[in-house]
Amino acid sequence: MGEFDQNHMHAIAEGVKLFNAQKYWECHEDLEHHWLEEPGPIRNVYWAVIQVAAAMIHYRDGNLIGARGLIFKAKQKFERCESFKIESDLLEKNLSWSELKKMVRALPDDPELPDFKKLFEFRFKDPSTWK
Repeated sequence: MGEFDQNHMHAIAEGVKLFNAQKYWECHEDLEHHWLEEPGPIRNVYWAVIQVAAAMIHYRDGNLIGARGLIFKAKQKFERCESFKIESDLLEKNLSWSELKKMVRALPDDPELPDFKKLFEFRFKDPSTWK
């Protein structure tokens, strides 16, 4: 199985930049091919980010049902990341992974639009600072 490694960090960097710029659709598009090409459980990292980005599109558009559904799915991907033990120190150090998971999991089961505001303001660490 393995952990999220330096090659994966390189692959996710552009999507992270787009996410941080709130270009959520572009983030989704950039990460989708990595998610599709990744054969193993590591694909759940890309998938979780894609689903959070898509939820933020729905939040921004005022689509509560869409935002709720994608956050529910993202929570499942975080669970998979943990159960497959693919989370690495590199992922945590460079992406603030635990912070993102905590924010997603803190959303109630039936969140309202205002509940998404803090997540909408979340930014990953800038890829130019990754080590």
